[in-house]
Amino acid sequence: MILNLSHIKSARQRISKYIHRTPVMTCRTLDRISGSELFFKCENFQKTGAFKFRGACNAVLNLEAQKSNFGVITHSSGNHGAALALAASIKKITAYVIMPKNSAQIKKSAVLQYGGKITYCEPTLRAREKTLVNMVAKTKAPVIHPYNNYEIVAGQGTAALELLEDQNDLEVIITPVGGGGLLAGTCITARGIKPDILIFGAEPKGADDASLSLKAGRIIPQRYPKTIADGLLTSLGSKTFPVIQKNVNDIITVSEENIIKAMLLIWERMKIIVEPSAAVGLGVLLENPDLFKKKKVGIILTGGNVDLDRLPF
Repeated sequence: MILNLSHIKSARQRISKYIHRTPVMTCRTLDRISGSELFFKCENFQKTGAFKFRGACNAVLNLEAQKSNFGVITHSSGNHGAALALAASIKKITAYVIMPKNSAQIKKSAVLQYGGKITYCEPTLRAREKTLVNMVAKTKAPVIHPYNNYEIVAGQGTAALELLEDQNDLEVIITPVGGGGLLAGTCITARGIKPDILIFGAEPKGADDASLSLKAGRIIPQRYPKTIADGLLTSLGSKTFPVIQKNVNDIITVSEENIIKAMLLIWERMKIIVEPSAAVGLGVLLENPDLFKKKKVGIILTGGNVDLDRLPF
């Protein structure tokens, strides 16, 4: 399947009555600090507190009736799990979510509050995938992968669609990258609307598999990631990597110090709550100001689900 802008627009039509159209916010102080003109797409205000609800909603609503009789199942560090649980509730089916046992408490609670059923596993991708296989055999539920799924990618691309409708003169878009669903969806949308726009993925230095994969021309799996950005610990997928490889200008890594600095600036100057993964885009810009100087830059703030008793600052 080759996704294009029409798939993103179809996804938007399908999910529009269930999602929030999130605001695009600005901050003169951050403009001054960065030397750029910044426009933040605030997916921390999305239902479930993250952009993930867009993709999960699109995937669940697209399920054939006979496939959804057994519910749906996924693995997730939290945001996709909560999103799938809420999306499943629209169709009154069960969402089974495999979660690392060290997931943030706020994310565990969200999955449960939206009606999801959690199975815990060790905090490695191998453990997540092995547990998923076992649970699929037990439940017979179809897997809604958190990013390596075309319906997920199409749903995530609706965030960039709204951003470019609200701010059509952007020169650059920066989005965090973990498994690549949001970045791939952003690529399809942005290239379809503004072919010459610059698209950058933002990634922690301690979880730099996407950057390494782009340089190598093949997927290099994530191994022993170490970063505060817990939503960016997964590897790129076979469906997301080709889209990213074809369309992004670069994937730039950022230090933990600048992720935390960016997160604190957003909290202090914009007065909004974001999780560390959401701050990675601004962190990249702060670490590489000359690359974006005097440009109009759209940054997708991916979510705001953070344990308030575990703040890094």
